[in-house]
Amino acid sequence: MSQTDTHRVDGRKSGVESHARMPGELRMSREQMLDLGHRALELLVGRIENLPGENAWDGEFRQVLEDQLLEDPPEDGRPADEVIESVTRDVLPLTVRLDHPRCFGFIPSSPTWPGVVADFVAAGYNINQCTWLVASGPSQLELVVVDWFRRWLGYPEGAGGLFTSGGSAASVNAFVAAREAAGHPERATVYMSDQSHSALARAAMIVGVRRECVRMIPSDTDFRLDMDALARAVAEDRDAGFTPVAVAANAGTAGTGAIDRLEAMADFCEVEGLWLHVDAAYGGFAIVTERGQQLLRGIEHADSIGLDAHKWFYQPYEAGCLLVKDENTLKDAFAVRPDILQDTVWGANHPNISDLGLQLSRSMRALKVWMSVQTFGMATFRRAIDKVMELSARAEAYVRESPVLEAMNTATLGIVCFRVNPVDDDLDDAALEKVNRAVLVRMFWDDPAFMSSTLLQGTFALRMCIINHTTTWDDVRETLEAVERFGKEALAVSDTPE
Repeated sequence: MSQTDTHRVDGRKSGVESHARMPGELRMSREQMLDLGHRALELLVGRIENLPGENAWDGEFRQVLEDQLLEDPPEDGRPADEVIESVTRDVLPLTVRLDHPRCFGFIPSSPTWPGVVADFVAAGYNINQCTWLVASGPSQLELVVVDWFRRWLGYPEGAGGLFTSGGSAASVNAFVAAREAAGHPERATVYMSDQSHSALARAAMIVGVRRECVRMIPSDTDFRLDMDALARAVAEDRDAGFTPVAVAANAGTAGTGAIDRLEAMADFCEVEGLWLHVDAAYGGFAIVTERGQQLLRGIEHADSIGLDAHKWFYQPYEAGCLLVKDENTLKDAFAVRPDILQDTVWGANHPNISDLGLQLSRSMRALKVWMSVQTFGMATFRRAIDKVMELSARAEAYVRESPVLEAMNTATLGIVCFRVNPVDDDLDDAALEKVNRAVLVRMFWDDPAFMSSTLLQGTFALRMCIINHTTTWDDVRETLEAVERFGKEALAVSDTPE
């Protein structure tokens, strides 16, 4: 660099620092930025260190929070450290702590620290990963990570996809591709299990399938889609003048973790000329383990697959992904060439990932996965996922051996459903539901763990989703012991004459 260039750079640096200290500007000095960043890091690392000693949930009523937070924005700012202290004290703790080792409700998330830092770095670089011209490096990194997923799933060369906000957006993109591949028929029908995530039905309606044409196929006693019922529904719709377009299979339902008969569904869809989409948002990343490969056999035959790395691949939100067996099916559905983007001709022979989905402005979601895998290696991820499946198997065994608890599913992946139902009691389902709802309330308010519930073919069930890589057997066992204890107390109350 020439002496003139050095002077120019030095002058620009000193000018920015001086200008940043002027009031009324949306800038901070170097020292202010570093101080705020250091304070944020201290707060986050301290939160992670203290998490096991806290409850897995905290919340507040709306009126209380309105009284505390509902105010006009300030005309003049206040010190940044005061602002971050306020939000970390009054706002951010009032959540389900999804990364708590005893958070078993819904489908939790326990992100790696490199993944968290990756989001911070990507935000700091202000990446808009829309086209190759705008973000060639980030685009290539996303292609690398998507190709990792492609190979893990057994997809062929020519398959591809993109990162999305999550399973909901992935499902919308998939159904758009399915609709276009079918010729955009007017009387389209889509089929899914009564155990399928609500995002799938919503996605079908978003792409133009009428609500009454989203067919909910009953599930069997193992909570898997009933293939005979599917065949009947498709045949009846064809006879009635409808055009069946797509079938959605589950690779780990949110309710029980059940996996549909993927090979049989792929064969059926091939014969019927239907698009097969697999919702693997929860269970898909089990594919990196030997056991998961056996459980998910046949997933490679799907036309599209949705995954959520912010679930069982330990990334911060948002890290959804959609893969398709033939990348052209996404390009055919989404690629447009507006005049405002005509300068992207520079990358005309390069992939523009915005041509594959609904977003143009896109954050750099793949970086968190790449940094996490590069830091820890795949062997560590495999061990973490295997550990979850081992813990869930132990939890199911505990439930089946308990004289107080009744198992209500087979823990295929990491979800155990059960209820308080002592072997020496003969309460009917209505009474048992009342008891178990009382138990859930006690767990909610009186135990550090957090659990949720579901309905399994009409029967109320307590539900434990084990997913956290920091969860131990003691965390699981002590939570189940609390359920037993609260269950006995609720049963005693229910047996008391009124």
